Amino acid sequence: MNIALVSGLIILILLVIMLIAGVPIAVALGISSVVAILPIMDLEVAVVTGAQRIFSGISMFSLLAIPFFILAGNIMNKGGIAVRLINLAKLITGRAPGALAQTNVIANMLFGAISGSGTAAASAMGSIIGPIEKEEGYDPNFSAAANIATAPTGLLIPPSNVMITFSLVSGGTSVAALFMAGYLPGILWGLACMIVIYFFAKKHGYRSKTSFTFKEAIHTILQAIPALLLIIIVIGGIIGGVFTATEGSVVAVVYSLLLSLFGYKSIKLKEIPKILRESAEMTGIIIFLIGVSSIMSWVMAFTNIPSLVSSALLSISSNRYVILFLINIILLVVGTFMDMTPACLIFTPIFLPVCQALGMNTIHFGIMLIFNLCIGTITPPVGTTLFVGVKVGGVKIETVFKQLIAYFAAIFAVLMLVTYVPQISLALPSLMGYVK
Repeated sequence: MNIALVSGLIILILLVIMLIAGVPIAVALGISSVVAILPIMDLEVAVVTGAQRIFSGISMFSLLAIPFFILAGNIMNKGGIAVRLINLAKLITGRAPGALAQTNVIANMLFGAISGSGTAAASAMGSIIGPIEKEEGYDPNFSAAANIATAPTGLLIPPSNVMITFSLVSGGTSVAALFMAGYLPGILWGLACMIVIYFFAKKHGYRSKTSFTFKEAIHTILQAIPALLLIIIVIGGIIGGVFTATEGSVVAVVYSLLLSLFGYKSIKLKEIPKILRESAEMTGIIIFLIGVSSIMSWVMAFTNIPSLVSSALLSISSNRYVILFLINIILLVVGTFMDMTPACLIFTPIFLPVCQALGMNTIHFGIMLIFNLCIGTITPPVGTTLFVGVKVGGVKIETVFKQLIAYFAAIFAVLMLVTYVPQISLALPSLMGYVK
């Protein structure tokens, strides 16, 4: 039997068995990958090779961006930034149908982009806007669905840790190019959901009773500007070549800490050790995942598994559109039971060669992959953002899921546009000179 097929089957079968048994995914990845090497080499060499791959997988300077962006996100989550962004979003939406839900969408896009976390956006925005919507007569399921459906937009609108992860696993794709590529897909996701909200709100007569005087509007804008400046400074600095993505992550930490301590005065010095500890715990999980997944990447490359998958897909059809549709369906299914980081680490080396063979730009593929996995965060059974949004909204999954169906249809339509219209992802990187 072909060695690639044997190794591939070992990884797949062991991984599935261990995940069903409740083994942590990082441990499952490491064990299944080391075992898959055994048909090629003896146990001692396989273990040493695995250890070497873990070390080489995490000994990259660019990986420092991940812990710093996580720390910046945690500081901002507790730094009073959410309230300022919500007030700005309320000012933008005015008194349109479903204005509070529309506010939720814009606030999720802004806060998610700043914090780089869909769950943080769902938690912060849902807990603040949800009670206000309830007071104004909004159905809690409608409010929760709008919050859940749009929380992942911040994972597409930079800065985004999963884009840094994709950059590493795809062989050094420009992080700045990926950051620029995420803007239009993330904004289109949000706009598609706002259209759904408009029709729902029109049907049920949801209108905001809030209005701003000119003085209040100016005050709201001035309060939000320092938070918005973070995006301009970090992304502008990276795109302009002032600093790298790694250095930009440090700038984000320093800026958000100074803003929270001395600007908004919403964090006290005694709270910093707890924020550092939480950030370290989250970083440890992600970095370990990246390390063990590098064993799997090496096994796949050594045994030529991506070529086998590529040949299998191309044997089904030679039509580019059919193959891309099949890859989307697989990624959508994978996203329902696997977190974004391990899914990105596992499936990038499998599907990237297939898409490159079809003439697809690596940046375009990365955005398509991340878009699919973002949908998985709001889909059961492992949709972390879904569970956070349901808990914060005080509703049940079965009732809110009925409301989410219309949003899924709108989001899927945007996914098809992102997949089949490359310029949605490549227009901004091309404008900045990252794509020739």
